Amino acid sequence: MTTTSHLRKLGSSDLEVFPLALGGNVFGWTADRDASFAVLDAYTAAGGNFFDTADSYSAWVDGNSGGESETLIGEWLASRGRRADVVVATKVSQHPDYPGLTAANIRAAADASLRRLGTDHIDLYYTHFDKPEVPVEEIIGALDELVRAGKVRHIAASNITAERLAASLDFSDREGLARYVALQPHYNLVSRGTYEGELSALAERSGLAAVPYYALASGFLTGKYRPGARVDSPRAAGAAGHLESERGRRVLAALDGIARDRGTPVATVALAWLAARPTVAAPIASARTVEQLPALLGVAELELTEEETGLLTDASA
Repeated sequence: MTTTSHLRKLGSSDLEVFPLALGGNVFGWTADRDASFAVLDAYTAAGGNFFDTADSYSAWVDGNSGGESETLIGEWLASRGRRADVVVATKVSQHPDYPGLTAANIRAAADASLRRLGTDHIDLYYTHFDKPEVPVEEIIGALDELVRAGKVRHIAASNITAERLAASLDFSDREGLARYVALQPHYNLVSRGTYEGELSALAERSGLAAVPYYALASGFLTGKYRPGARVDSPRAAGAAGHLESERGRRVLAALDGIARDRGTPVATVALAWLAARPTVAAPIASARTVEQLPALLGVAELELTEEETGLLTDASA
């Protein structure tokens, strides 16, 4: 059973989160209502408290229009009476009906997300994909309004350049407005270049927490993708592609060795490496079934040695 001792402070905010954020991208896509509720029940029963979703999940599915994930999470929160126990993060800019980051759109999208979630506040509100054509002053100004209105507790950014992030933070500091407390980058053992370097240095310098997505590289870092193996998953083609690179095979071999020595799943080791990286508060991973959860939740218990961390870092260089 996970306890509050596992919770980590999210950057400079007052939010305390479990070291594994539960990805909501599968809710209403590969997990129906019953499966989603079962996963949410099991995750919170194990001490998990950090839900990650977006207003656009899962608009890419035939018959869906976006907001399905938020709606299911909202129904779960209402039926379980757990709103005060959890940290709900969602995002703006990609919903088909609310595209972009103009001030008017941010306001309208936030209200729509609040309705679907059935709550009066969002704990962590991300700009999902930055829109360079919109001035940072307009974006931060609109987000600050939401914070002042009590609709959003803290703001964050995803898929943003170091230059735009720095400009946003400078504007917030200069004007005394709400300031980003977290960053959601694409970051894992086989995809390090998009975050490490200028962006991670800025996050560290500015006190931002990183909450990486694709933490398991679309399932590749679970170890289920092997030469000749067939995996039934909508993301199989992208994940299996890592097997074609020498680095991917090197990382898998290093993960296998540590997992074998520790008697723990490969996915747990991959998440533990990520959770131990500078600035990282909680990797994001999703589960379609309750059976997939233990390997993810294990990150709260597994602390890699310096030697193990170094082995993985070198293999993935």
